[in-house]
Amino acid sequence: MASAVRLPLELFFERESRHPNKTYLIQPQGGGQVEQLTWADVGEQARRAASWLRSLELEQGSKIAIISKNCAHWIVTDLAIWMAGHVSVPLYPNLTAESVRQVLEHAEAKVAFIGKLDDWPAMSPGVPESVTTVALPLHAEGTFDRHWSDLQACSPIQDKPRSQPDQLATIIYTSGTTGMPKGVMHNFGNFGFTAGHATELFGVNESDRALSYLPLCHVAERMFVELNSLYSGMTVFFAESLDTFLEDLCRARPTVFFGVPRIWTKFQMGVYAKMPAKKLDFLLSIPLVGGLIGRKVLRGLGLDAVRYALSGAAPVPDALLAWYRRLGLDLQEVYGMTENCGYSHVCRPGKFKKGWIGQNNPGVEVRISEEGEVLVRSGSTMQGYYKEPGKTAEALTDEGFLRTGDKGEQDADGNLRLTGRIKEIFKTSKGKYVAPAPIENRLAVHSHIEQVCVVGDGLPQPLALCVLSEVARKESREQLETSLKRLLADTNLGLDKHERLIGLVLIPEVWAVENGFLTPTLKIKRASVENAYGVHFDAWGRGGGEVVWHL
Repeated sequence: MASAVRLPLELFFERESRHPNKTYLIQPQGGGQVEQLTWADVGEQARRAASWLRSLELEQGSKIAIISKNCAHWIVTDLAIWMAGHVSVPLYPNLTAESVRQVLEHAEAKVAFIGKLDDWPAMSPGVPESVTTVALPLHAEGTFDRHWSDLQACSPIQDKPRSQPDQLATIIYTSGTTGMPKGVMHNFGNFGFTAGHATELFGVNESDRALSYLPLCHVAERMFVELNSLYSGMTVFFAESLDTFLEDLCRARPTVFFGVPRIWTKFQMGVYAKMPAKKLDFLLSIPLVGGLIGRKVLRGLGLDAVRYALSGAAPVPDALLAWYRRLGLDLQEVYGMTENCGYSHVCRPGKFKKGWIGQNNPGVEVRISEEGEVLVRSGSTMQGYYKEPGKTAEALTDEGFLRTGDKGEQDADGNLRLTGRIKEIFKTSKGKYVAPAPIENRLAVHSHIEQVCVVGDGLPQPLALCVLSEVARKESREQLETSLKRLLADTNLGLDKHERLIGLVLIPEVWAVENGFLTPTLKIKRASVENAYGVHFDAWGRGGGEVVWHL
């Protein structure tokens, strides 16, 4: 008989009781200073904040927002919301005022905790007057209804609230590429199933350390850092800023580390900025010496203590995985969605198969539909989209399988390979279907390409729109064209005839969240790219094996 799922608050109270004085959260304060919070400190502050929330006499299950970059009190606040019997609604720290209002009004949020933010004056007009604002210890400049110190003046709650598995824990609003984000509902049972299985799968324990730097409002960081820490007891370090990131990383010397492909690529580019790629590759190829060089590079990145490294949220190029393995870091690809707590597939150590993600996680069932769509089902599967029964019905089959929207295939050993997106596949004017993602992955690994979007709906052949990397911008135009023409030719050699690119178009502006080309999770909004440049597609498509400069 399967054991009952253990829930987050239960695990927190247990750890708080067992080792109250063990350091749990380490928060940089600026100027090299850090604040260390023990499990007892976190429990005391969360209970006082929960007491204040209860004093508001809100309906049980009310929605409470957290708007902040990662910090220790993000997690303390989440625990307090749960202790008070409410539902946390995290928002991305880089949303526009319009998006802030959309989410807060849709969720019917009663309170919003405001923490570290880069541009709160631009976001604050989006907070409805009916929402009470509370400033966390580290917060943006502005006027707030309450401050954390006000909440800490309250007497702590004396009980140990016990959540139920079917009780709603959070609503995570997806960073949709168009229109209103969908609110993904996860209950405590979802969190318990995911964190319990993942902690066991990765063997994380109380001696481990993690650095929290990706948005905690995103399901990947929420599970890998917050929930993982509750279930494993590991210590969590926080990054202060982009400028201090390497310093923060070296302070933490994490033993487990999760990153998106762009982060892993930036690490690689940072290494190449100090040592040319050819020289490093040569040194790594020398027996005995190669191992020493690899360890030195990892030590310089603050990654020398990592025993489990994961990359997710987007496909990672095989060449990048191979590069880290040469350094001695066994980087594994992980696959999942907000709708299943990010818990679906991961490559197991020693079972790497080039071009494939890996095997389904314990407790995850997988099917490939007749259309080739990957369907998954587990205890991590969402309860649905908040106030969207129609969209919920579209996302879940009658049997409870989640439609991922990804096309894929499995081999005899259960490895999964993604071959494109169901909705992103386009048809050329020749009537041939093309999946852009695999082509983009081939281009993205090149050191000259920072961002890439392959388009081609109604064109004779696909086009690749590319934003150049910092490395590329330092080269002469002649050198760059020569290099990119070679990249175009090499890429096309590995593609079927109907997939071959007619050209690379170099875009001068960087695609960002602020200019509307990226979602808050840094995924490219294809519709925005096509709307911005679509008028030029026909002209660009009349080339042939060319590099086109869009000035």
